[in-house]
Amino acid sequence: MKTSKERISRVGKAAVAVMTILLGSQALLAQSFNFPAKTWGISFGNSREFTGLRFNFRDSQVIRLRGVNITLWQPHKDNQDAIVEGLSLGVIPGGGTLRGIQLGLLGAGSEKSLTGLSIGLLGVGSGGDVKGISIGGFGVGAGDNLTGINIGGFGVGSGGGVKGLNIGGFGVGAGENLTGINIGGFGVGAGESITGLNIGGLAVGTGKDMKGLNIGGIAVGAGNNMSGISIGGIAVGTGEKLTGLAVGGLAVGAPEINGLSIGGLAVGGKELKGAFFAGAVFHVVEDGRLNGLAVSPFNYIKGRQTGLTIGIVNYAWKLERGVQIGLVNIIRDNPPGLRILPVFNTSFVKE
Repeated sequence: MKTSKERISRVGKAAVAVMTILLGSQALLAQSFNFPAKTWGISFGNSREFTGLRFNFRDSQVIRLRGVNITLWQPHKDNQDAIVEGLSLGVIPGGGTLRGIQLGLLGAGSEKSLTGLSIGLLGVGSGGDVKGISIGGFGVGAGDNLTGINIGGFGVGSGGGVKGLNIGGFGVGAGENLTGINIGGFGVGAGESITGLNIGGLAVGTGKDMKGLNIGGIAVGAGNNMSGISIGGIAVGTGEKLTGLAVGGLAVGAPEINGLSIGGLAVGGKELKGAFFAGAVFHVVEDGRLNGLAVSPFNYIKGRQTGLTIGIVNYAWKLERGVQIGLVNIIRDNPPGLRILPVFNTSFVKE
C-alpha cells in the first residue's frame, strides 16, 4: 500500500510536468515553423517577418507581414509597430499599420492606421487614421482622420476630420471637419466645419461653419456661418451669418440672414436681406435692418426698413424706401398724423 509521502511525491511530479508543458507552450508561441523558406511560403507560429500564408494564435513583436495572416486572438500590446499587408482574418485582427482587407469576427483595429476594407462584428477602429470601406456592427472610429465609406451600427466618429459617406445608427461626429454625405440616426456634428449633405434624425450642428444641404429632425445650427439649404423640424439658427434657404418648423434666426427664410412661427435677426415668411412674427432687433420682403401677421422692425412688409400689423422705426401693406401700419419716425395708417403706409419724412 502506498504511503502518503509517495502520493504527495506523485502529485508534485505531475504538477512539475504540467508546468513544464505550459512553459514549453509559451516558448513555442514565440517561434514558428516556416516552409519552404524562413521568410516566405507557409508559416505556423509567430513569424515576425513573412510573406505568404501564415497561421498564428496571437501576434507579438511582429515587424512586417504580407499575404494572408490568420490569427485566433488579438495581438499583444508589444505588437503596435507591426505592418500587416494583404488579408487579415481572425477574431480581432490587428497591428500597428494594417493595409488591405481586415475581417474580424468581433472587430478589427490598429494602433497607427487602417487602410482598405475592414469589417468587424462589434467595431472597427484605429488610434490613427482609417481609410477605405469600414463596417462595424456597433461603431467605426479613428483617433485622427476617417476617410471613405464608414458604416457604424451605433455611430461613426473621429478625433480629427471625417470625409466621405458615413452612416451612424445613432450619430456621426468629428472633432474637426466633417465633409461628404453624413447620416446619423440621432445626429450629425463636428467641432469645426460641416460641408456636404448632412442628415441627423434629431439635429445637425457644428461649432464653426456649415455648407450644403443640412436636415435635422429637430434643429440645424452652426456656431459661425451657415450656407446652402438648411431644414430643421423645429429651428434653424447660427451665431453669425445664415445664407441660402432656411426652413424652421417653429423658427429661423441669426444675426445676419441673406436669402429665403421660412419659420412656422418666427423669423428674426439683425441684418436681414432677402425674402422672409413667418407664421406669427417677423422681428428685426434694435438698430437692425430689413432689406427685402417680409410677410407675417406681425412685422416688427426695431430699426430700418428698405423694401416691402405685408401683414396684419406692420411696425418700423424708420422706413427709408419701401411700403407697408396691412390692417395697421406704423412708422415711428413719420410726422404726427401719418405714423399710423390703415391699409398702406410709407415714409413721409423729408430728406
